Amino acid sequence: MFCAFDGSPKIVRLHGRGDVVTPAHPDFLALAGHFPPHPGMRAIIRVKMTRVADSCGFGVPLFDYREDRDALDQWADAKGPAKLEEYRRARNRDSIDRLPGLEE
Repeated sequence: MFCAFDGSPKIVRLHGRGDVVTPAHPDFLALAGHFPPHPGMRAIIRVKMTRVADSCGFGVPLFDYREDRDALDQWADAKGPAKLEEYRRARNRDSIDRLPGLEE
């Protein structure tokens, strides 16, 4: 779901099935090329959309964008690739609601 926080009010919902593409997946590098590099990137969610729906966003509040945060990039840079891999292996196997998380 996407919400417009400035401009005309709008909510867009994307429906479909997604799969997780981790750095070990053969499609990861090609897909990652569509995004700016971030050392904290751990996966890309690829979605086959079956429906796009929109509605008014009259209840969505107005917000002002200031800037991107750099905390994730700083944290990932400080850990380095080996420690990032170790962290993800230990902490990303399950989601916070105990659903399967990232595979190795």
